[in-house]
Formats: sequence, C-alpha cells, structure tokens
Amino acid sequence: MVQYDRYPNLKESTVDRRRRRRILRRDRWRNRWLSLLAVSSLLLGSWVVLSCLQRGGLHLVAADGAQLSRSLQQSLSQSAQNLLQPPSQLPGSATAAPPRLVMQSNTLHYEDWVNLLRQEADAVAAKRLPDLSILAGDSLSLWFPENLLPTDEPWLNQGISGETAVGLQKRLEDWQALQPRRIFLMIGINDLIRGAEPGFVVESNRQMIRTLRATHPEAEIVLQSILPHSGPNATWEGKEKLRQVSMETIQQINRQLEAIAQAESVHYLDLYPLFRDGNGFLRQDLTTDGLHLNPQGYLVWSTALKMFEQQTLPQSQTPQPQTPQPQTLSGPQTLSGPRTLSDPQKLDWKHSQLHPLEPQAIAPTSKSHLD
Repeated sequence: MVQYDRYPNLKESTVDRRRRRRILRRDRWRNRWLSLLAVSSLLLGSWVVLSCLQRGGLHLVAADGAQLSRSLQQSLSQSAQNLLQPPSQLPGSATAAPPRLVMQSNTLHYEDWVNLLRQEADAVAAKRLPDLSILAGDSLSLWFPENLLPTDEPWLNQGISGETAVGLQKRLEDWQALQPRRIFLMIGINDLIRGAEPGFVVESNRQMIRTLRATHPEAEIVLQSILPHSGPNATWEGKEKLRQVSMETIQQINRQLEAIAQAESVHYLDLYPLFRDGNGFLRQDLTTDGLHLNPQGYLVWSTALKMFEQQTLPQSQTPQPQTPQPQTLSGPQTLSGPRTLSDPQKLDWKHSQLHPLEPQAIAPTSKSHLD
C-alpha cells in the first residue's frame, strides 16, 4: 500500500483508505489483547506462587477457625468428658480437674461458667475422689496455678471471674453430691467494688459457712481473708471503683470474718498480712494490675496453704485411738474453736519448701485476668 503520509501530493483512493483503516483497527485490538494477556499471566503466576507458599498456613488458619467455632459449642460438655478420664491420664499432677480452655475466660458468659463448673462438680462427684479439696471464689481463685496447689490431694477449682457472695451462695447447691474433705472460701472484693455494704459481705460469708456445714458436715471449712489492693497504684480497668474500697474497710471485714470463724467453729486463714506493703496496700511485686495476682503472688498464697495444712490440719489425716488432744482436728464439729493463722510470723517460712520471696520454677501462664 502506498504511504500517502510521505507523499502528500498523491491522492488516496477509497480502496486504500479502507484497507489502511482495517489494518489500524486490527493492530489496535491486537495490542489490547496482548496487554490483557500479559497482565493476566502476571496475576495468574503471582496467585499460583502465593497459593503454593501459603497453602499450609491457610489450611491451619481455616482449621483453627473451625476449631474455635466448635469449641464455643462443645466447651461445656467437653470439660466434663475430659474429667471422666482416669486420674493418670489427666495432664500435670494427679490433683485436680482438667484445666479449662484459656479462651473460655474471654468467650464464656457468667451463666456459661456456672454450667461448666456444675458439670465439673457432677463429674468429680461421680468419681468419688478421696480427700477432695474445693477452692471457691472469684478470679483470684480461678487463676490459681494448678502446679502450685498441694499435690497430695485432688483439687476442684470452683472460681469464676467477677463472682460475688450472692452468686457463690447460689452455687453451693451444685456441690451437694460432692464429698469434699476441705473447702477453701475467699469472696467479697467484687461485692465491695460494686458498692455492697461491709455488713452484707460479712453476713453472706456467715450464711455460706452455715450452708456448707449443713450439707457437708464432715468437711473442714477454711475461711480466707480478703486480700488488699494497690489503691492509687492500681492499673486495673475498674480502678476508680476499686480505690473507693479503703484498706480500713477490708481490715474491718477481715476481723469480722475471723470472729465468724470463731463462732461457727471453722478454720480461718488470714492472708492479708502476707500481701500488704508498708502502707497497707497490695505489694507491687505480687500483682499484675493492683487487684489480681502474678505468679509470685500465687506462690505466696500457695506457701501459706501448705504451711497452714502442715501446722493446722496434720492430725486430721490420722485419727488417734486415744483420747483426742486439744489440737486434734477431725472435722469442724469436733472443734472448740478455729485454728487461726493471722500473724505471718506464725507461718514458718524457713522450713517450707517454697519461700514466698524466692519463687521457684513456675509454669508460665497466658491467662488474662478479667474480674
């Protein structure tokens, strides 16, 4: 075809003009298709490479997502089923119920926790574990590390984050089928944070003790004092309400709890002196946020429990055929008064295996504390 652009004096014929336009259109569409093909090839190649590299990771993420949704539906029944395994198959020491899923503390509501603990209690009751000890209370009890509990006896943790005296009192009926040897109670700080009167907390503890003595007359009940908090140094999310609970109020309640233990012939363990600093607040080296305990704080509590059992409850394990001595403990009904350890000097830390100021190896915990 004649290149008319180079020869402007020549006149382009109709046939040549049509041919030139047809060629231009063909070239224009060809270039478009080539560009589209190049882009598609690049995208396809990138997708293939990324799919090969991430196939394993994506598969795991999908599996984790499916497991998360299933666990929300099966968490209540699964815990009870795990508990029905022989003690030798349970992880860790042969002491307590199987550990709960860490995710449950953030996904389960209060009623879900109540149902979960009821199922655990029923499963333990069916196994008739000897020398069972129950740890009952709020999040402070809930997050007690299993490896720090006394290992010579099975434990059932009945703590719930945010639990109050009213809630715990309602849950006592869930333990009727249990045959515990010891029951450790600590409750009241959440009631005070929510504005309850000190007298209400004291009276609620009294009613719980009487209920437990009626339903479990052979059990040794240990009433534990309310712990201090960090006051102005607290960083907990509810620190404003927490700071309104004075140390004087807590100490006043603890004195009344000790009097209740004396009147009801149960044991009293005053942990308050072990956790306070020079100003009466919770020691900063024992807490995570001014309310909850860190591993070092639980080590102090654990040592106190072990020393309390060694110095207060040892003779209850071997009944004496002779006339009982004044310190012999075979159950609350045989006591003339409670055995009280309210002075930290009475706990012989030097002869204990775990010193409260020198933490041993503690299994790390990723549990978040939500009260």
